[in-house]
Amino acid sequence: MTRSPIDGYLAELDRTLVGRRRPKADLLAEARDGLHDAAEAYRAGGWSETEAQRRAVADFGQVREIAADYQAELSTHNGVRTLWLLVLGVPAMQASWQAARLLTYGSWDRLTTPNPSWYLFITQFTHAGIYAVPVVGLLALLCTRWLSRRFDGVRTASVCRVLGAIAVGLNLFSVLLLIGATGVVDAARLFLSGPCGLLMVSWVVLSFRLVVLARRSWGRCATIVA
Repeated sequence: MTRSPIDGYLAELDRTLVGRRRPKADLLAEARDGLHDAAEAYRAGGWSETEAQRRAVADFGQVREIAADYQAELSTHNGVRTLWLLVLGVPAMQASWQAARLLTYGSWDRLTTPNPSWYLFITQFTHAGIYAVPVVGLLALLCTRWLSRRFDGVRTASVCRVLGAIAVGLNLFSVLLLIGATGVVDAARLFLSGPCGLLMVSWVVLSFRLVVLARRSWGRCATIVA
């Protein structure tokens, strides 16, 4: 069965776009409605169904041009989800680990190995970085929301990509630096108790997961817009 010009156009646009199913379906439905409205106007002017659809498709624009804006919107949507996971997940991990330490291990005074001066500096730096991560994430979310009301989707996605990369990168760097430094001083501190060790591993997994999500969503936007 031969596809109509509109169905063929939408199928190509569907293959080009990459993103979560529901937001993508919403964008395709928006495009479908616009194309059918334009075709209806041409039919009212006396054109045949096929020619009306062809003209509607031609007016709508090349798939690559339309896909650039649509993909930017999809990538921004995915980026916002990643930022919310960062904003909520990192403080939750930090609070959970501290609670587990207090409940299953106790005070830091129980530690028997001394803390070198350089280690104290690193712990202060990494803790500041970890606490700054949700703040940067919130700023990125606010900037994305503000820009989305004033600029096109490509520019908004670019800003979201940069700010999100800073937040995700800062979290991963802080966690790995803290783990590495602690391992050098006393590897046993990484596993003060079973729950603490499990939460530490979960925190590392979450940090790498955030990097993967960020690269997946923002990388697709950069590829299709280029």
